[in-house]
Amino acid sequence: MRRITSLAFVLTCFAAPLAAWETPARGTETRSALMDAMRPHAEWLFNAPLVFRVNDLRQQGDVAFAMLEPIRPDGRPMAPSDLVIRGTDADDIFDYDGAAMQALYQRSGDTWVAVHWTVGATDAWWYWTEYCATWSSVLPEVCD
Repeated sequence: MRRITSLAFVLTCFAAPLAAWETPARGTETRSALMDAMRPHAEWLFNAPLVFRVNDLRQQGDVAFAMLEPIRPDGRPMAPSDLVIRGTDADDIFDYDGAAMQALYQRSGDTWVAVHWTVGATDAWWYWTEYCATWSSVLPEVCD
């Protein structure tokens, strides 16, 4: 019995840091709210209705992180030519590396807000340690 209790304690100690964040399941209110927070940004950039393929989604308390791929409702991927270039954003097209989007969110009341986000990033911008003060629970590989 003592061995089982010791094993349970050890497993709990190692599992606790891994369980810092969770992935909101499909169909949940939280997941829908996170996607809805990014949708206006993506639709503005691609000037088209779209849905997201979720590559990574992490939420803990009032913060979240997402790696998303905007796709057309019929499942076709967005192409670089689908990106609508507006104003000074035209200079940034040379740094564009596909339609993938990443976002750092914060909950404000009942609403999720994409506080920092980008499309076509050529680097892992969310690895900036300045984000750790707020998003460390959803970016443990960066902040630990």
